Amino acid sequence: MSTITQTFLKKKQSSQKISMVTCYDASFARIIAHAELDCVLVGDSLGMVVQGRESTLPVTLDEIIYHTNMVRRGAKDIPIISDLPFMSYHSSVGDAISSAGRIMKETSADAVKLEGASDFNLSVIHRLREIGIPVMGHLGLTPQSFHVLGGYKVQGKSKEDQEKLIRDALNLEAAGAFSVVLEMVPANVAKEITTQLQIPTIGIGAGKYVDGQVLVLYDLLGMNPEFTPKFLKKYMNLYQTILESMKQYKRDVETETFPNEENSF
Repeated sequence: MSTITQTFLKKKQSSQKISMVTCYDASFARIIAHAELDCVLVGDSLGMVVQGRESTLPVTLDEIIYHTNMVRRGAKDIPIISDLPFMSYHSSVGDAISSAGRIMKETSADAVKLEGASDFNLSVIHRLREIGIPVMGHLGLTPQSFHVLGGYKVQGKSKEDQEKLIRDALNLEAAGAFSVVLEMVPANVAKEITTQLQIPTIGIGAGKYVDGQVLVLYDLLGMNPEFTPKFLKKYMNLYQTILESMKQYKRDVETETFPNEENSF
């Protein structure tokens, strides 16, 4: 059993909540390490958050590897999970092994994450576990499938969809996933899944009755004033803080307040 698997299972068994955030660079990773969070996710959300794209779909495997290495340089001891990006594991089990293998060999990631619970994905998880690569699952709103799902909206509202979510979660566990992210699903459904699974559930927009929470770092810091989903708690307004700092810097340069004698050699 891998270290990250043991760590997550112990948390669930002792009813200790798991704290996880996304991260894409060494500077923020260093802060996360000092804050002693439980885990970092190098998510394909970097496509929207860092690259300014409209979705996660254009993110490449090389980019995930690049950002994972940056995060590891800043957070040397925290478990890191890296997303398998769109089309890096969909063609064949062999391609999935190659993609996951590159992440594990070329970075110091502890696990990979993939979206969905199709029969093919279950076979991928099973094979990856056989060769020693821990896999986190992801259900509910799966951003790589947002076109099929009809956009970014709550999943699992109907009884049929709720039953499928529960069934998919159990199948992920049976295939060998060590944890499952539940994104934008009703709290009662997430609670039922959490009760039925032996492995931990990590929620984002899935209520409080899960084994842990994950948020995009830039979102919880308030970097995007236009992004205000119901599930998000902004712990500060970093956008405004940075904006005022930049304005003050501009004024200081224009008025020759900066640099002064203290800033000169």
